Amino acid sequence: MTLPTPGVESRTELSGRVVLVTGATGGLGRTLALACAARGATVVLHGRVVRKLEALYDEIVAAGHPEPTILPLDFASVTAAEAGQAAGALRAQLGRLDALVHTAAMLGSLGPLEHQSFDRWEQVLRVNLAVPMLLTRVLLPLLTNAPDAAIVFTLDTRAQDPRAYWGAYGASKAGLAALAATLADETEQRANLRVNAVSPGPMRSPLRTLTHPGEDKQPLPPPSALVPLFLYLAGGQAKRDSGQVYDGSAWLAGRPAATALVARAPASDGARP
Repeated sequence: MTLPTPGVESRTELSGRVVLVTGATGGLGRTLALACAARGATVVLHGRVVRKLEALYDEIVAAGHPEPTILPLDFASVTAAEAGQAAGALRAQLGRLDALVHTAAMLGSLGPLEHQSFDRWEQVLRVNLAVPMLLTRVLLPLLTNAPDAAIVFTLDTRAQDPRAYWGAYGASKAGLAALAATLADETEQRANLRVNAVSPGPMRSPLRTLTHPGEDKQPLPPPSALVPLFLYLAGGQAKRDSGQVYDGSAWLAGRPAATALVARAPASDGARP
């Protein structure tokens, strides 16, 4: 694989591709949606607040980029039937989907487990894990029909390194890593579909402000610094790369960044059904 060079403007070309970005009005999601549109993609903008989605839609159109589509879905309350209807509407309107990039996330409450509200815990796991699985599942037929499709999950350092007080957020991101690994393993024989994940590391984002309120954010990279890596994975350049999780901090530092999502066991151990 040849990853893009940090700090160098991405040359990834997305003309003709349809890319769905969940959480498109958030810090990373918004930056990524704008970058995809600037490189010629028709972007499906997912979010919860229609007003914010419409403002982003207007910004993309005003810049002369391909007209996007908005997909207002509240992950905290969407049903399986509603997700299926949304997938059907996308099929009818656009006819294809080339990339699905999950950036939507909910922090919930940080604190000791004994003080966690079960309802809040359940909601965070729904938004960060259950509904991303649901949306991925209902969109798989569209993705598998594409000649070169990509699914990219956004993880967190807490997925690989659980710590005290991270509660439902840490558990949900660990679950999302397992979901990405499971899907990558299940689809490894599909040459036209690849599944990867990115763990961005610390960055100047609204989420970081919530988790580290007293921290000086200026030394941290902005979300735009990670965009070339996401574009690479969502575009056609990464055709041979699947089943990897990319460490954003390592990539920015020029260190080896990719680790296999699935640890391969010896063939004789009966691990596969």
